[in-house]
Amino acid sequence: MKIVSLVPSITEALFDLGLTENEVIGRTKFCIHPQDKVKKVTIIGGTKNINIEKIKALQPDLILANKEENIKEQVEALMEDCKVIVTNVETIEDNYYLLKNLGNLLGKEERAQIFNLKIYEILNQTKIENTIKVAYLIWNNPYMTIGADTFIHRILSEIGFENIFKNKTRYPVITTEDLSEADIIMLSSEPFPFKEKHIAELKTVYPEKKIMIVDGEAFSWYGTHIAKCEDYFKEMLAEVLWVQQS
Repeated sequence: MKIVSLVPSITEALFDLGLTENEVIGRTKFCIHPQDKVKKVTIIGGTKNINIEKIKALQPDLILANKEENIKEQVEALMEDCKVIVTNVETIEDNYYLLKNLGNLLGKEERAQIFNLKIYEILNQTKIENTIKVAYLIWNNPYMTIGADTFIHRILSEIGFENIFKNKTRYPVITTEDLSEADIIMLSSEPFPFKEKHIAELKTVYPEKKIMIVDGEAFSWYGTHIAKCEDYFKEMLAEVLWVQQS
């Protein structure tokens, strides 16, 4: 089966499940994992600006898209000539069935189950006992955060953090004043690449708060990626708990 993936985390999952560059024949420029394999795969644009004609020319048997990451009109244009599966992953259960369904589709059921079990194991082992209120920022100028109907929110909750914007939906715009309730402010490495200078900017408003850059992939990449984040989550939580205790 020849597959074009329009979703970075799904591209990674396809290779993790055992597919080769002969089977994954198209990907976006944001599909960066696994690096040694994706570099051999044809780039068909970005997640929001795919090259429809280039994709059709590849004559894929299947295109994998995502409701949130891709543009509806572009995906519908592909549906005119190609078989397209549109995924939607907001919860850990959604992620379980994403991998299960991919495993069934590709004849990789056992491998998919191994990843699912590993993900649940990691999330069960990396929990904090006392809930910590957190604000998770994904964008700068304006500041944007995450609501309760996002995959990032679910990962935060699984680990034991309380999203102070849990009463919001999707990715609301906020102000610095809205961050006052947070014990910790997390600045994600993606989609906006927060740096140390952004920590310094927020420190002028909240000098006493813990403000940290976190790995956006660990919180937002569904599929198989979480299965590789055990060490990162443990180190991140150790840093958080050390701050809480000091």
